[in-house]
Amino acid sequence: MAIAAGLWVAEAPVGHATNVTIRVGHFPNITHVQALVARSFEHRGQSWFADRLGPDVVIEWYAYNAGPSAMEAIFADSLDLAYVGPNPAINAYARSAGAEVRIVAGAVNGGSALVVQPAERFVTPTDFRGRRIGTPQFGNTQDVAARAWLREGGLRITQAGGDAYVVPTANPEQLSLFKTRQLDAVWTVEPWVSRLELEAGGKVLIEERQAVTTVLVSRVGFLEQHRDLVHRFVQAHRELGDWISGHPQEAQAMVREELKADFRVTMSPDLASRAWPRMSVTSDIALSALQEYVAKAQRVGFLDAVPDLSQLVVLP
Repeated sequence: MAIAAGLWVAEAPVGHATNVTIRVGHFPNITHVQALVARSFEHRGQSWFADRLGPDVVIEWYAYNAGPSAMEAIFADSLDLAYVGPNPAINAYARSAGAEVRIVAGAVNGGSALVVQPAERFVTPTDFRGRRIGTPQFGNTQDVAARAWLREGGLRITQAGGDAYVVPTANPEQLSLFKTRQLDAVWTVEPWVSRLELEAGGKVLIEERQAVTTVLVSRVGFLEQHRDLVHRFVQAHRELGDWISGHPQEAQAMVREELKADFRVTMSPDLASRAWPRMSVTSDIALSALQEYVAKAQRVGFLDAVPDLSQLVVLP
């Protein structure tokens, strides 16, 4: 699914980029809060990024279900920036031998969890032998986390099966399949974690409050051509994160408004307030924080060897 909304900037200091379109990807998840709040500002007739990016700069927003799809759009030169999970960003960096993707900022930590059926006694990975665990998309951050956790617990996990079945499934379908017990567990992100709890009685077995959930990436070609513009986008992204942290109630309302306006997703105030404390908004990112994701991707077979990560994180 792709949704575009252009916005024009009237004034900016001399020397800023002109006649540039920035195509920005994100997911309709609360863990992509900066994108959702920015789009909500646009619906209110304001433009958070506009007056910070220079004259004649257009922002186009595109929505994806999960990271691998967004990274394919980066490879196809269909996106310039994207809010995405760390594993798809690392995989894209490795696949292109560092030629296509750079992480330019952090976005959100936490907000992901493993939710299990309430009537089952799930405690350790071995309890999932023969069971089905849903994840948002093959190769996305939660998919890799689920496979790595099961393998570390002694289970044999393959792409299509093994001792337990990891089933990549779009988030809305996860909820319905969990309700009908066609999935025994789901490893996903907010607001779906809280929806599984509130609407399906799910219980959180593992909560990843400190995990890097969302980062901001740039296509290398765009970064090289418009480094100053990316720098100012990242600065605006940082300021927006500070605003969100300082205005949690208003930000929650804006997320709910945006999900309903552009994605026809209704989120109650109770759902938003339940999901919010599980995540932290941050623009900080360090290469050391990504090493664990590289190791997990290797263990589950998504990376054959450790790539040279020296160029993965660039703070423009």
